[in-house]
Amino acid sequence: MSNNFSETEERQELRKAVRKLAGKYGREWFTEKARSGEKTTELWLEVGKNGYLGINIPEEYGGGGGGIGDIAAVCEELAAQGCPLLLMVVSPAICGTIITRYGTEEQKQRWLPGICDGTGTMAFAITEPDAGTNTHNISTTARRDGDEWVLNGRKIYISGVDEAENVLVVARAEDARTGKVKPVLFVVPTDADGFEAQPIPMEIVSPELQFTVFLDDVRLPADSVVGDEDGGLVQLFAGLNPERIMAASFSTGLARYALDRAVSYAKERTVFQGPIGGHQAVAHPLAQSHIEVEMARLMTQKAAALYDAGDDMGAGEAANMAKYAAAEASCDAVDRAVQAHGGNGITQEYGMAGLLVAARAGRIAPVSREMILNFVAMHSLGLPKSY
Repeated sequence: MSNNFSETEERQELRKAVRKLAGKYGREWFTEKARSGEKTTELWLEVGKNGYLGINIPEEYGGGGGGIGDIAAVCEELAAQGCPLLLMVVSPAICGTIITRYGTEEQKQRWLPGICDGTGTMAFAITEPDAGTNTHNISTTARRDGDEWVLNGRKIYISGVDEAENVLVVARAEDARTGKVKPVLFVVPTDADGFEAQPIPMEIVSPELQFTVFLDDVRLPADSVVGDEDGGLVQLFAGLNPERIMAASFSTGLARYALDRAVSYAKERTVFQGPIGGHQAVAHPLAQSHIEVEMARLMTQKAAALYDAGDDMGAGEAANMAKYAAAEASCDAVDRAVQAHGGNGITQEYGMAGLLVAARAGRIAPVSREMILNFVAMHSLGLPKSY
């Protein structure tokens, strides 16, 4: 009898292969790259070459023909080896999913192979300084000019623009028939005239930078629009459930890495009699985090299974819950791992403290815990909308 609570043998083998690949690089290599301002391109391209980067994209475009659960497993195992690749959330999972679902045949042929092999990474730009999570307040505009579109506006906290060939930008266009504005998705080359990106200094230890993006009369051909320009929010949200599932996997991967390090340390470090892991004050918090992380992983698995089965409603609820649970579990796990290390937990040598900001970001991005609680209160519990 099949058991829905354990992953398929194929998925387990995939995890093992990714672990092995990422293990060749490891946390020290990753941190060194981040601190010296270098990139993790070598790892990114090797992940792509092995077919893991586009594992969720159809085979005819260079992908693996798998589901969101497969790419989430890759993302988690990379993070669990100390090499969290944030652009995996963005390029194959958000952009890859939206283009696969809504792109024309020509657009799929043009952009998906590069997303799969890592040579044509695509960033995603939705957040704005004055809109935050409120997609209805987006002020980046797109207006028609003959056969072209002209984009103007500003985006903030856009990951990895310097490593991307293109950015999938969410803009607002006016509907000629109704006069109402609607969201439209555009693929914008990062070398386009009028496109400018400035790095935002962050406290996070990561080779992947955050940017403010300025769009100043950026001219685009008509075939830059992905999907139906009247498709609206449905097309946009097609990438957001995968984003939440990936963010959850990113968080649980980080948590697993921190716990592994803390457990190893607690087995070896001796104070008073025997290793510190023999004391309940050290052992219990780590055990508690292990339980919380495993629960979050199970919810992430459920969200991915629902999404891959085409149940968008069920996946929306589960993806939000998974993302919430994973961020909470990760913050607590990293904090407890730092505590288990004592003073060593805040040294560069042991590399624990740098994980605090990375884990904490999961409570804020890509959607804040408060907005998830709003979603669950309203959609799961049927309470009145509060915002």
